[in-house]
Amino acid sequence: MGTVAMRGTMSGIMPEPGELTLEPARRGKPPRHLADLDVDGRRKAVAELGEKPFRADQLSRHYFTRYVRDPHEMTDLPAAVRESLAGSLLPTLVTPVRHVETDNGTTRKTLWRLYDGALVESVLMRYEGTRPRVTLCVSSQAGCGMNCPFCATGQQGLTRNMSAAEIVEQVVAAERMLDDGEVPGGPGRVSNVVFMGMGEPLANYRPVVEAVRRLTEAAPSGMGISRRGVTVSTVGLAPAIDKLAAADLGVTLALSLHAPDDELRDELVPVNTRWKVDEALDAARRYFDSTGRRVSIEYALIRDINDQAWRADRLGRMLDARGRGWVHVNPIPLNPTPGSKWTASRPEVEAEFVSTLQARGIPVTVRDTRGSDIDGACGQLATVTD
Repeated sequence: MGTVAMRGTMSGIMPEPGELTLEPARRGKPPRHLADLDVDGRRKAVAELGEKPFRADQLSRHYFTRYVRDPHEMTDLPAAVRESLAGSLLPTLVTPVRHVETDNGTTRKTLWRLYDGALVESVLMRYEGTRPRVTLCVSSQAGCGMNCPFCATGQQGLTRNMSAAEIVEQVVAAERMLDDGEVPGGPGRVSNVVFMGMGEPLANYRPVVEAVRRLTEAAPSGMGISRRGVTVSTVGLAPAIDKLAAADLGVTLALSLHAPDDELRDELVPVNTRWKVDEALDAARRYFDSTGRRVSIEYALIRDINDQAWRADRLGRMLDARGRGWVHVNPIPLNPTPGSKWTASRPEVEAEFVSTLQARGIPVTVRDTRGSDIDGACGQLATVTD
């Protein structure tokens, strides 16, 4: 991409408008954690601590299925080794700074402080009714280097990548909240994890893939969340989409498109200057061909910018040209962010956009903007502490 012009912000360094940051400002590694390691790696780590390898399986069961915090509750481990094993392999990686709630407590945004002081957010959403579920939106980077101008996270710049364990810790913490009765609705489990929080997941590829494996591996090796319940979002890093398909994780891919034409998308999603709309859509189609998992197209509707019926028609034609049955479009009414010059589309314009896509035979579901009143909806996450 050439030289990236930089300017300072309260959170560190961020690119000038339209520029990308693919290399994080910080490179420090968090302490080693059980969730960073596969089964063999855990057994090796325990053996290096002078314990029998099967102790790793016991430790995994406590962490991934019982969400134990206090080593003294790990009663199947000898009392003499509980503290040392937990201290070495279960260090504290995320600490809550504050919780903000809405929807009578069933939507909860948490600001987390990482081991080095970096800040990230996650959002837990509990749904009742005919299809009860608990969805957790997790962050994969502290900040984001993709610099999309309508996204609060993108305007903060990229501080650093998160480790696999830091990502998993957000999910384990959510399970503890449910167990402790902090979320109305009684006991429950996280059923869906969406990588739609802070950061571009595929710009932090390896830790994100490892985190997905920990989340979806059967208990006690992992958390046992259904692969179909996990969605990884991307702004369109085409080579990484192909790499994700080859990893055979079986998760849903969500492509944040926001415009069908390169001229506008270059402005709204600066990574488009590297991988154009056709390249991103072709990679998404290959993902479906490889995995059989239908792709979601995310499209933030911005008043008088990208919400014209002709753009909906163009998008419909582009998707239909790549076949039927492989894709679903999720229009998202733009969520407000501080200082933004843009706002959501008018209801009648949104309706015309949807009907135009449907006329092309494209399945469409307008995304819920749950959490927008606590700055917890799509594009609103930003680590402001005061």
